[in-house]
Parts: sequence; structure tokens; C-alpha cells
Amino acid sequence: MHMQRLSGRTAIITGAGRGIGRAIAIAYAREGARVALVSRTTDELEGVAAEIRSTGGQAQCYMCDVRDSTAVNAVVAAVLATWGTIDALVNSAGIPMVAPTVELSDERWQQALDINLNGTFFFCRAVGAVMLEKQFGTIVNIGSLHSFQGIPMRAAYAASKGAVLQLTRSLATEWAPHGVRVNCISPGWIRTPLQDSLVAQGKLDRTPIIARTPARRVGEVADIAGPAVFLASDESSFIIGEQLVIDGGWGIYGFL
Repeated sequence: MHMQRLSGRTAIITGAGRGIGRAIAIAYAREGARVALVSRTTDELEGVAAEIRSTGGQAQCYMCDVRDSTAVNAVVAAVLATWGTIDALVNSAGIPMVAPTVELSDERWQQALDINLNGTFFFCRAVGAVMLEKQFGTIVNIGSLHSFQGIPMRAAYAASKGAVLQLTRSLATEWAPHGVRVNCISPGWIRTPLQDSLVAQGKLDRTPIIARTPARRVGEVADIAGPAVFLASDESSFIIGEQLVIDGGWGIYGFL
């Protein structure tokens, strides 16, 4: 019998309708967690919830724009009302932003910061209060290669994801003495519905990415889900404020 590493725990996963968030939600449920699925639209969430329930897992759906702190607080209150506790949080909601910097509008700059950074902060603040009270919890923020690598035409995205990494480190040092662990996963090039659509539109060529990746492939969402389970489990109890880069070696590759 497989020992479920998150048995009896309640987790909130934002951006749970698709891609990395969806994969983490399903993995957490498989490991025994009750999962609160959060997204701006509930259509996709209902499909994820149905998949989790079909294998005996527990899931609830919550529609929420992470940019709205009042809505975020309401979701946290609702999850507490339903399950009485929150033991894990994964901040996976995010949007990409690609544009020449001089053409980047105020609105698009702000949108990237509002969703990627503010949304992460609002959920950390609301859930952190719950976890600090009971002196236990794990938070996994989703960063990016852009948290630490310089890549052209990503000013807004890089600024927001770099900030997520530093937010992670600051919260980790503040909350670790009180039993709350905060870490960050920074995925590399991962095949998601969004990436597939960019390839289909001719906006992204995977060939040079794969050529630079020692693993000789792009990542799959499952490559992120497993480590996310580990960071929420007791197996990682001494890992505090770390950035786990999952990119198949892309970032360290030093050859042509």
C-alpha cells in the first residue's frame, strides 16, 4: 500500500484549471490531500474536480480573481468553513507577458504584477495567518527561469517572477520559526496547453530550446507535480526558502 504523503491535509491550489496548477492539484489529491481548486473561471475547475473525485479524492471549486484581495480572503474563509484547516498552499496562478519593453503598456505591465506577484502575496498573507495560528503549514510559490535569468522582451514577467522569489525568501525567514515553510519552484520550459498553442501559432520554436536542454526534451507538468508534493510533505521539513529549478539543465548549460 502506497503511503500517502499528504494524507489528512487541506491544500489550496491557485491556477488549478490547467497546466502546472492542474497537475499539482491532481498529485496532491492522489497523495491524500483535500484540494481547494482556485481559478478565474470554474468551467475547467469542475473537470479537474470530477477527475479527482472519480478516484476517491476530495475537491472543491472556488472562482476567484487573485488580483482582488477581498475575493482571496473570501476563498480562504470558505475553505476554512468547509474543511476547518489549511495545511498547504500552491500559488500557481500566473500569466506570461512577452513584448518589446518600449511597447509594453502601463496596463500590461500592471497586469503581470497584479496577477503574478500581488495574487501570490494576497494568498500567502491570508493563508499564512491561518498557518501561523496553528504553527504548521507549507507554501509553494511558482517562480520561473525568469526569476533569475535575463531573457529579452520579458520585462514585466521577469520583474514579477523575480519578486516572487524574493517574497518567498522573506516569508520563509519570517515564518519558519513558527512552523510554516515557504519555498519556490522555478520551472523551465514546460509543455502546457499555453505552450502548445504558441507552438501551433508559430510564436514558439521548441527546437533550439531542446537543443540547449541537456535532458534533450521540454518538461512535462508531471515533472513539476512530483517535486511540489515533496515540498509540501514532511520529507522536506528542513528545506526553507529554497528555489528548486526544474528545467532539465537548461539554465546551467554552458555550451553552444
